[in-house]
Amino acid sequence: MNMSPWAYLIGASIMEIFWMLSLKYLDMGAIKNVSWRSFWDDQAGFIAILPLIGYILFGLTNVYLMSLAMKHMPMSIAFGVWFGIALVGSTLIDVLWFESKLTAQSYIFMALIIAGVIGLKVSTDGANL
Repeated sequence: MNMSPWAYLIGASIMEIFWMLSLKYLDMGAIKNVSWRSFWDDQAGFIAILPLIGYILFGLTNVYLMSLAMKHMPMSIAFGVWFGIALVGSTLIDVLWFESKLTAQSYIFMALIIAGVIGLKVSTDGANL
């Protein structure tokens, strides 16, 4: 399947958001305390390692998709767009899921980040990216 580098970039950004979520829930103390002898009998062991599994899978998928995007666009644009989407996405999750509070200024600056991502997409469409 031959996807647009922008689709790879958006996919990488989404994987970065999920990677950060798995990192937030990662508890090495809980993993250390998993009883590996009764791992399959105890659901708590699987729940303890689930964020680690997500960390690995989301991280590897993120890197893979980012590498595919950067084969067809300058790395500066790829990194800026990837970071901008991941930043806005993780902020929205903080607000919606974790009930973080943002100021009106924060929303304005996030809108500027989104405008920058859209501007980069529009301005590079004719550059065969």
